[in-house]
Amino acid sequence: MHSILGCNHLCFALPWRTLLPYLMALHLLHLGSAQFNVVAPSLHVTAIVGQDVVLHCQLSPCKDAWRSDIRWIQQRSSGFVHHYRDGEDLEQMAEYKGRTELLRNGLSDGNLDLRISAVRSSDSGSYSCVVQDGDNRGEAVVNLEVSDPFSQIIYPWKVALAVVITLLLGLFGITIFLYKKQERNFDRLELRAWRAEKRSEDLKDLVTVIEAFYEKMERMEAKVEKLTADMVQQREESEKHGEETVVETEESEELSEELD
Repeated sequence: MHSILGCNHLCFALPWRTLLPYLMALHLLHLGSAQFNVVAPSLHVTAIVGQDVVLHCQLSPCKDAWRSDIRWIQQRSSGFVHHYRDGEDLEQMAEYKGRTELLRNGLSDGNLDLRISAVRSSDSGSYSCVVQDGDNRGEAVVNLEVSDPFSQIIYPWKVALAVVITLLLGLFGITIFLYKKQERNFDRLELRAWRAEKRSEDLKDLVTVIEAFYEKMERMEAKVEKLTADMVQQREESEKHGEETVVETEESEELSEELD
């Protein structure tokens, strides 16, 4: 070993062949420490609407993740549920804003846990936890299932309500049909009544005509009877006058004979 002083620095000069094994060991040690996997302790997580849920992921082997790029991604939309890099939270999907938190107190131990607050039914699905650290990358998938017991309770009421609405609509339709049918029947009855009234008026007119005809016939009959009576009277008078003439003739003849 040689000691060299220069620029106020103390240097140790060693043969390069002596340093080479140490350098190779350090490089291999660095490569071994840089490689990692992302694992999910629980692949399937369940929750109820409104609850808070934590999706668990961690680095294997354990290592500090403070300086890593950590992305929780919704596989259905490929959108960022939560994005963390170098101690900062970055942009995320609008529907998750204010509802997610990366639990940083576990980052130094390699924990990548994500809390989602007030979960919704639409949050159900698969989530990928992707970690990028330099050239190394790891990924794990967690499935979240969100149930809504209240909707399951309400469901029969929804069915009953739908049935009631359907029955009401059917009843309304039948009522409209019957009303229209009754209206048509009323129109027909009204038409028949109008026709009957028209016929009645026609019959009245005919009766009036017949009555006028009878009156006229009665007047004519009265005239004929009067004329017949006059003719009979005239004939009787004529016959009476003829008898008186015969009597006068006979008396004249008798008087003539007496004079002779």
